[in-house]
Amino acid sequence: MSQPPPAGPGRALLLAAGIAWTLPNTLLGLCAGAAGMLAGARPALDRRAWALVFHRWPWGPGGAMTLGNVILHTGEQLDVACSTYAHRAGLCSEPGIVLCDHERAHVLQYMALGPLFLPLYLLCGGISVRNRFERAADRYAGTGRGWWPWPCDPPPVRRTG
Repeated sequence: MSQPPPAGPGRALLLAAGIAWTLPNTLLGLCAGAAGMLAGARPALDRRAWALVFHRWPWGPGGAMTLGNVILHTGEQLDVACSTYAHRAGLCSEPGIVLCDHERAHVLQYMALGPLFLPLYLLCGGISVRNRFERAADRYAGTGRGWWPWPCDPPPVRRTG
């Protein structure tokens, strides 16, 4: 459902800068992926997600986790349906999303925030429905827009009197 950023003169430069900016996080992901390969994980490049995906990663409760431009995935393929965090928490009823699109949003977040991503992610609540990063990733997976976890528009001006 989601589309890559529109092609333009600076797109390749922006992608390269984002990949370089999040390199410390990507190195953590590569180490975890390499450790997983010893237990059967298999790497595959996913150009749509701008990430190296380690499928059949052997640890964790299931699903996927992103570290920079690396996705650690416990399943066989990333293009699978899943529920949003809000739906799983019973806060609302939402249509399903595709896991690859959700994780792609996290890759974009990492490329924008680089080494700041993990501390900000943890400060926002970690892996939970309260975390604005997870809600933004669900929004992006559902609509193809809105991967940035903070509002871009200024708040409305209140008129008094």
